[in-house]
Amino acid sequence: MPLLLTIMLFAAFGGIASAAVAVVFLWVREDQSAHILPHFVSFATGALLGAALLALLPEAIAGAGPQGAYAIGLTLIAGLGVFFVIEKLVLWWHTHGREGNPADPHGHSHEAAHGHSSFHASGVLVLVGDSLHNTLDGVLIAAAFLSSTSLGMLTTFAVAAHEIPHRVGDFAILVQAGLSRPRALLFNLATGVASVIGAAAAYFALRQTLAALPYAVAFAAAGFLYIAVAGLMPGLQRRTDPRSSAVQVLLIAAGIALIAGAERLTHQ
Repeated sequence: MPLLLTIMLFAAFGGIASAAVAVVFLWVREDQSAHILPHFVSFATGALLGAALLALLPEAIAGAGPQGAYAIGLTLIAGLGVFFVIEKLVLWWHTHGREGNPADPHGHSHEAAHGHSSFHASGVLVLVGDSLHNTLDGVLIAAAFLSSTSLGMLTTFAVAAHEIPHRVGDFAILVQAGLSRPRALLFNLATGVASVIGAAAAYFALRQTLAALPYAVAFAAAGFLYIAVAGLMPGLQRRTDPRSSAVQVLLIAAGIALIAGAERLTHQ
C-alpha cells in the first residue's frame, strides 16, 4: 500500500473513528458515562506521555544525531510554545463568543430559544476548534509515519485515545447548541476530515525536506506532552480522594506501559 494512502487511512481513523466511538458514550446513562470517561482520560494521559517520551522523542533524537540534540531541545520548547499560543487563541475566541451570547441567571443563553442562532454562537466555535485540532493531529501522524510505520501506528493510537473523551464533550455541546443527535454526529465526523487534510499536506511538505523530519517528530512529541500535562492532568487533579487518585495512577501507568511494550515489540 502506498505510504500516502496508509497515512491518510490512519489519520482518518484517528480523526473520524474516534468520533464514532465517542458517540457510544452518549447512549450510556449519564451517571455511568460520568464514571467511565475519567478512566479514559487517565489512560489517554499515560498513552500520550508514553508516545511522546518513549517513542517520538527518542526517534527524533536518533534522526537528528548527537549534533542535532540541541536543536531538538529548541524544537521541543518551540512546540510547547506553539500549542500554548493555539490554546490561548481558542480560549480567547470562546470567551468573546460567550460575551456576544450572554447567559441568563439559570445558565441558559438568551438565544437558546432560537435554536440555530444558539448553535451559531457555540457550535461553530466547537467545530472550528475541532477542525484546527484535527488538522494538527493529522500533521503529527504524517510526521510519525514518514519516520517509521511502527511510530506512525503508535502515534495514531495515542491520538485516538485522547480524542475519544474530547469528542464526547464536543458532541454534548453541539446537541446543547441546538443540533439533533444525528446532525451533531455528522458534524463531529466531518471535522475528522481535517486530520486527513492535515496529514496529506504534511506528507508532501515533509517529503520535500526530509532533513526537517526529526524536528517535525520532536514537534509532535511537544504536542502530546502539552495535551497530557496542560490539557488532561489538571482535570485529573480535581479528584483528590485516595481511591480515585490510585485508579488514575494505575491507568496512567497502564497507558505508558502499553506504549512502552508496543515500542519494544516493534524494535525487536
